[in-house]
Amino acid sequence: MTTLAPAAPALDLRTRFYDELDPLLDAHPHVDVVLAVIGSGYMSRAIERHPGRVIDVGIREQALIGVAGGLALAGRRPIVHTFASFLVERPYEQVKLDLGHQDVGAVLVSAGASYDVSAGGRTHQSPADVALISALPGWTVHVPGHADEVAEILHREAAGTGRVYVRLSGQRNTRPHPVDGRLHLLRDGVDAPLVVAVGPMLDTVLEATADLPVRVAWTATPHPLDAEGLRALAGPTPVLAVVEPYLEGTSAAAVAAALVDRPSRVLHVGVPGETELRRYGTPRDHAAAHGLDAVGVRTRLRSLLG
Repeated sequence: MTTLAPAAPALDLRTRFYDELDPLLDAHPHVDVVLAVIGSGYMSRAIERHPGRVIDVGIREQALIGVAGGLALAGRRPIVHTFASFLVERPYEQVKLDLGHQDVGAVLVSAGASYDVSAGGRTHQSPADVALISALPGWTVHVPGHADEVAEILHREAAGTGRVYVRLSGQRNTRPHPVDGRLHLLRDGVDAPLVVAVGPMLDTVLEATADLPVRVAWTATPHPLDAEGLRALAGPTPVLAVVEPYLEGTSAAAVAAALVDRPSRVLHVGVPGETELRRYGTPRDHAAAHGLDAVGVRTRLRSLLG
């Protein structure tokens, strides 16, 4: 069981990403940053101190990925950034071909997760981003829940070679937790059902389950899922729920594969795929409408408990 660290300030994840770029470019001379306008106003120091290494392609998202693929083929390590709907959905063919089919690495860092930019309308909402990336071979997906986790993931992946998607959210947890790709048990209980919280959903899950007889585990890396850790925590006849801040059931195949030899009862809680909201509202409004606030999550989990 993981020991909780002292509470740290709940800093904005996207701001931490921008703040980290200048020291990251200092530490990793082979890294370049590629933008499609969004975020450029927050990177003035990195642009000034590292001329030619922050590349803004304009509002051309397909070119954004194409340029990243070219840089990777030339031996560079591109960090690519814009809103999730413009980083994953709009240039999906280029992600599939220019990075995946060419078998080169890059670090895609999104903002505007799910419905963070709710006022921008449906064009700026992307609850299916993790499902789309997970459908492509060779990708790792990180969903940090705290600014300190963002910094650790960035520096580690900047030094790597793989294809990585880092999903930054406006929602965040009050404490950082280990971002080692594994599941971590944060609340224990004897023979109690297991609730797996992904990334920034942890604090919501802890609030929703404060007086419920469940164990709570957490991960910042839902893909590839820590199957060994899940099997160890789930037990021989698993009863568990997975609460994720994007399309409901995104992790269903991975969970089913991990528990294929065990009779199990699994509830997936996320943004319902059959729901198409046509109102703008705030991110909090959308969370409530999708049942992803503490009240909604508690209601769903009580159905698992019977």
